[in-house]
Amino acid sequence: MKIAVAGTGYVGLVTGVCLSEHGHDVTCVDVDENKVKMMESGKSPIYEPGLEELMVKNMDHLYFTTDYKKAYVDADVIIIAVGTPEKRDGSANLAYVFGVASQIAASISKECVVIVKSTVPIGTNDEVERLLNENPMELRVHVASNPEFLAQGTAVPDTMHASRIVLGVNDAFAKEKLLEMYEGFDAPVMVCNRRSAEMIKYASNDFLALKISYMNEIANLCEAIGANVEEVARGMGFDERIGRRFLHAGIGYGGSCFPKDTKALHHLSAQNGCEMRTVKAAIEVNEGQKYKLSKKARKYYSDYNGLQIAVLGLTFKPGTDDLREAPSLVNVPVFLEDGAYVRAWDPVGAENFKKRIPDEHITYYNTVEEALKDADICFIFTEWPEVKELPLSRFSELMHRPIVMDGRNCYRLEDVRRVPVIYESIGREIVNTIES
Repeated sequence: MKIAVAGTGYVGLVTGVCLSEHGHDVTCVDVDENKVKMMESGKSPIYEPGLEELMVKNMDHLYFTTDYKKAYVDADVIIIAVGTPEKRDGSANLAYVFGVASQIAASISKECVVIVKSTVPIGTNDEVERLLNENPMELRVHVASNPEFLAQGTAVPDTMHASRIVLGVNDAFAKEKLLEMYEGFDAPVMVCNRRSAEMIKYASNDFLALKISYMNEIANLCEAIGANVEEVARGMGFDERIGRRFLHAGIGYGGSCFPKDTKALHHLSAQNGCEMRTVKAAIEVNEGQKYKLSKKARKYYSDYNGLQIAVLGLTFKPGTDDLREAPSLVNVPVFLEDGAYVRAWDPVGAENFKKRIPDEHITYYNTVEEALKDADICFIFTEWPEVKELPLSRFSELMHRPIVMDGRNCYRLEDVRRVPVIYESIGREIVNTIES
């Protein structure tokens, strides 16, 4: 099958590469010439484990171009996988989706299927279909909704062995083409109408965001009453109705999906006269949770002026170089405004962070231990393996004052108690083994 993919971000590039792995001829389209040249050389513009290997393996039928007309003209299936960033009011910006739809309408030369894989508000596929079927050649264009459920850091296995493949189709032709495209994929397939498929994506992401925010509020209460949120989560997880995943308390969710999708669904629900108060609460809890550690640290330092602050982890989660909605983005500026010197470490996110927050008072280090050297306090924002595997004794050996604010609960409390350190985490007791 001849497939074109519009957009080479996390969704578009991973989707295109994985489809090529299944034998399809795939052309990925992007407006950035430098990015296209990079991909043509077998290099991925995003950090995603396993992606480059598949790119190189399938280069004989995987192509990259800025020439959208050539890519769309005789494609059997065209996938729209461009971004839908949030607007100032929280709604989804659909300019890129509609822009690509207009390009497709002006380029196609035969009947085809256009798949909207971008996360879009319910009803967007209807408008895309209207635009596409106004093409100058009066060709029939079938539109389908095919939401993605990949997670950054595990995007390749999440696509190759998906939890489910949702096909939102309103006609038999589109259904047949999508089933053919996904033949051989190791995943259950669900067929439904387009609006249900659009809603499944939002409902799924927002439910997980609700689960995270709920556990973070439970964690905050655990701290106040002397309970341990990890024991609480473990007890909850035995219940199959609840499940074990997404019960890990921390300093809030980030990334390209949860923050944007919760705001978009809340905006959509309010527009339709049925405001989702649970989603609104999840958004509010998450925004406040990001500042949890920096507020806790005020008991040790009334301000950060002149302090050496070690920051371990800049990305919103391990396994990706994505900074979108990462806690580091809101906390590091607080440190800098107070006059602190930041000693930052992240294995893949440093270059992106430099672009977002260029500041001469941030020094980037190649190892965790270098970042900790002579620090007055340490903040852990991302649970990278290098952090979790660090011997706890290194905090007291390297730091000027071993105060560790752990936003991801990287260490067992029984292990922390064996070293001279002040250690605060999320939803658990404070450990202070430093003699006063």
